Amino acid sequence: MSRDQNAGRNHSVRIDNSTFERVEEFKYLGTTLTHQNSIPEEIKSRLGLGNACYHSVQNLLSSSLLSKKLKIKIYRTIILPVVLYGCETWWLTLREERKLRVFENMVLRIFEPRRDEVTGKLRRLHNEELNDLYSSPNSVRVIKSRRMR
Repeated sequence: MSRDQNAGRNHSVRIDNSTFERVEEFKYLGTTLTHQNSIPEEIKSRLGLGNACYHSVQNLLSSSLLSKKLKIKIYRTIILPVVLYGCETWWLTLREERKLRVFENMVLRIFEPRRDEVTGKLRRLHNEELNDLYSSPNSVRVIKSRRMR
């Protein structure tokens, strides 16, 4: 791995009788590593995996038979670990923080739909309402605390 894109471009590594070619990216222990150590690519990959996980349990999360507390436990134990795997090594820009918040708000909105007082139809919860309902630390704060730890 090198930040210099031209470093070792045409070279391969030879160990004993085995030859390994240089690649642009590869997966190691579930983490995508690129030749530029691109954190945004890893976050994009993690959000895609989290989205797939969310859709696999979406029926549970939208069920009116489960309590809000149980739905939050499902989110914290099934979906959030998939998204935050390896986050201790991420450096976040505002763009990545926003992507993580958008994903989290999308998942949390399904927990408790609201009816509009005027029309009586279901409406989306606003971000402020989500923050009031779920006072637990958001994923960005969790990432920052894990990095500090």
